[in-house]
Amino acid sequence: MENSESQPSGIEQISQGDNGQRRFPNRRNENGGGNGNGGGSYNRFFKPSPVNAGEEHEIDIESMSKRGDAGVGRIQGLVIFVPNTKVGDKVKVKITRVGRGYATADLVEAKPEE
Repeated sequence: MENSESQPSGIEQISQGDNGQRRFPNRRNENGGGNGNGGGSYNRFFKPSPVNAGEEHEIDIESMSKRGDAGVGRIQGLVIFVPNTKVGDKVKVKITRVGRGYATADLVEAKPEE
């Protein structure tokens, strides 16, 4: 114990790598995944929306929203919320707002059932 300054402590031995860099065993490196911005497998590129605000579309209402205040239809997988509709309605809607993964629309016309 005469040269205690040159002897690294147990913690330093574990955290020091072969070339003097600190190593963190629970973090991902370049080969272990991640994209370097702190997120897991985050993809910053999004699919463009199949609808735009102001467009009119015909959709079938498939279900109700969780709150029960709007019918839910889909256009190419994109969820469309339409107030004042119920399950089974075939409606013509005008898109009012487009968000990530959903859109809202106003009811333009309820189509008669065939």
